[in-house]
Amino acid sequence: MRKIVDLSIFFENGTLADPPAYEPKIHYRTHKETADELLPFFPGLKKEDLPDGEAWAIEWVEITTHNGTHLDAPYHFHSTMNNGERAWTIDEVPLEWCYQPGVKLDFRHMDDGYVATAADVEAELKRIGHELQPLEIVVVNTRAGEAYGKEGYVAAGCGMGRAATLYLLERGVRVTGTDAWSWDAPFVHTAKRYAETGDASLIWEGHKAGRDIGYCHIEKLHNLEELPSDGFEIACFPCKVKGGSAGWTRAVAILP
Repeated sequence: MRKIVDLSIFFENGTLADPPAYEPKIHYRTHKETADELLPFFPGLKKEDLPDGEAWAIEWVEITTHNGTHLDAPYHFHSTMNNGERAWTIDEVPLEWCYQPGVKLDFRHMDDGYVATAADVEAELKRIGHELQPLEIVVVNTRAGEAYGKEGYVAAGCGMGRAATLYLLERGVRVTGTDAWSWDAPFVHTAKRYAETGDASLIWEGHKAGRDIGYCHIEKLHNLEELPSDGFEIACFPCKVKGGSAGWTRAVAILP
């Protein structure tokens, strides 16, 4: 029997999963609160005619396409990809990219803010005895996974640098993922390096690798520690937001 591991976080109020300005807002409407909204659909209907005076439950949600577990499109990273082509929006991403064998890199031992290199990726692949195949989905288990929902989550975990990202993309990987808030190192750490060096190429360097080779990545994954290094599949089909930079996904891992 197959086992399915939920790799997605909740949409919920008050959980420390985003910077304050980007937190989702969910307003819950109960069955009794919506009764008056149902009546106009059926002239003559009275609230007391409804079972227990109830209509439907519904939620009004204010979110960005980058709240919750989501798949970033190449368009999120830059206006172009593949060295000059127009970058794909989320509704243009090939669905074949979104259901493939998965590989997990365990980088939980790396410090918050560390920028993983190509050598780090190569060493981890050697440790787990895996040779990358085109279109495999590579997910990175960072320390941020254990910090989800706690103070400091947004600043937790290592990031994937430009060289590390290109190492994957040059071998045919087109979807990557992380349990951290961002594929790159948290901004608070990158800001310190930028202040010291004045080198703007350090900012979002993993994301910006998409200018060279278009790709997607999943952010804010969950439960990666439950996965083996390989031998599983990942499904991460995004919602079709027309012209969008990302789409929410109920990402899951499927184990035999």
